[in-house]
Amino acid sequence: MRIATWNINSITARLPRLLGWLESSGTDVLCVQETKCSDEQFPYDELRELGYEAAVNADGRWNGVALISRVGLADVVKGLPGGPAYEGVQEPRAVAATCGPVRLWSVYVPNGREVGHPHYAYKLEWFEALRAAVADDAAAELPFAVLGDYNVAPTDQDVWDIAVFEGQTHVTAPERDALAALRGTGLTDVVPRPLKYDHPFTYWDYRQLGFPKNRGMRIDLVYGNGPFAKAVSDAYVDREERKGKGASDHAPVVVDLDI
Repeated sequence: MRIATWNINSITARLPRLLGWLESSGTDVLCVQETKCSDEQFPYDELRELGYEAAVNADGRWNGVALISRVGLADVVKGLPGGPAYEGVQEPRAVAATCGPVRLWSVYVPNGREVGHPHYAYKLEWFEALRAAVADDAAAELPFAVLGDYNVAPTDQDVWDIAVFEGQTHVTAPERDALAALRGTGLTDVVPRPLKYDHPFTYWDYRQLGFPKNRGMRIDLVYGNGPFAKAVSDAYVDREERKGKGASDHAPVVVDLDI
């Protein structure tokens, strides 16, 4: 079984790339973040022609998440149970479903903007709600994983130059503590193997030749419970999908399971 996560940075802008990648990669379930479309605008028909159905949580603004599956969607949960609101809005940043033999969450963790900003406090509150929401699934015998754009680099090695990020979001101790608390529910960081460089980054800024210079970050993560982690036979970042005109600034993270 092949599962992937991809911050697509607008599913409308990148629909041809998405459809082509699904066909060529043989992915069974894709967790998508930052769809930037409403539910009505989501390309259900185009995906259905390829044999996929989708569970979508989106409102047409800059966020939005989805689970795209060709192995079924059951027990769908849209939104983060107990999750905080930001400026009075419950943002569409989480969706969960059982896809064949696995239970999956697709999540788009708030960015945080800058330390001390209200969005930073919101980010930490969101993490705590996520930890509480997934605790039971993490402890279950069914293979389970939370995949998505976490907007946190777990270690200093997960950014191209930690000195550049000093004092900024994505690398602060409270954010990393929140990740550790999430792992404390029984989840393991499924780290993809590097294909070109020594470390598997998943995001590169569009500016200042970030991708050609490999000035990246590993912020798209796969956190799986024991049964999920034991079934992993391979994991890698598809850097090829970050190349060329019209690419997202994130690359898909692909995980193969023997189930």
